[in-house]
Amino acid sequence: MNPEILEQLSYLTSEEMELLNGHQTIDRSLYYAPEKGEKNTVIDHRKVLDNGKLIDIRPHTRFVHFPKHSHNYIEFVYMCVGSTRHVIDGQDITLREGDLLFMNQHATQEIYPAGRDDIAVNFMIRPEFFDSVLPKLSEDHNPLRDFLISCLTDKDMGGNYLYFQVHGLLPVQNLMENLIWLMIKNPEQKRNLAQQSMALLFEHLVSQDVNICLPENSFEQELMIKLFNYIETEYKNAALSEFIEKNSIDIYTMGRIIKKNTGKTFKYLLMDKRMKTAAYLLKNTELTTVDISYNIGYENTSYFHRLFKMTYGMSPREFRVSS
Repeated sequence: MNPEILEQLSYLTSEEMELLNGHQTIDRSLYYAPEKGEKNTVIDHRKVLDNGKLIDIRPHTRFVHFPKHSHNYIEFVYMCVGSTRHVIDGQDITLREGDLLFMNQHATQEIYPAGRDDIAVNFMIRPEFFDSVLPKLSEDHNPLRDFLISCLTDKDMGGNYLYFQVHGLLPVQNLMENLIWLMIKNPEQKRNLAQQSMALLFEHLVSQDVNICLPENSFEQELMIKLFNYIETEYKNAALSEFIEKNSIDIYTMGRIIKKNTGKTFKYLLMDKRMKTAAYLLKNTELTTVDISYNIGYENTSYFHRLFKMTYGMSPREFRVSS
């Protein structure tokens, strides 16, 4: 890694100085929402992502044991030098130089103390960051695309992490170094470039012969990931009948699995995706509401207007003006 970057990541933080001076545990005020009490184990994006940022980085805090926790954001860990030991959803993983660990917001993580020369970078990312990344990826079924789809869901379906052993893959190492450099040098002004770099990184990870360590998924978990992938990419013409035919499952069983894993129906999940897409198009394009309605799968614009107002409490026109 570039010596200048490594030097900057190696500086002792004030938290690490306190740990070296005898403090035995993490400083909860840096990670957890105080209003949720001492038993809260969810690291809060409001603590680690300043001013509503969609993405940021911070060096991993060394010299301390992080007890079991989860995050309300997505976290990527890149091991710059040395190693760190993690327990993810009960599975023991040791990251070594050049390795990548991706965790969605449902993963549970425990981290053992790292030494002074064990330098890792944590990427903290809100799910919205991937709105422009996911469409750039190949639509072919692959573990990374499935993982990103799982990041967009509110339900824990298992399969909450991916572990890439990519130390010898030079394009990935170069992209990670460039991405870290971008994030160090004023990330908010370079968010689009960071998103492009992330999409390119993912393309390399799925197109190269890399060692991907996957958690064990149940049949239902894999089926739900396929469903979310289907809705994400085919929302304009998606139909439950088509999905069950492709996956050789009956409609009653599929309906039960969807309800069990999300608490919702296929119809609701599809509508939710269409409404979010409509909101994005209203904010970011000059398409007419008629065109937007058609592009997301509604030929009846009156029906689209009713659904949109039911979802957002205002008409598409009012939403566009207020954005």
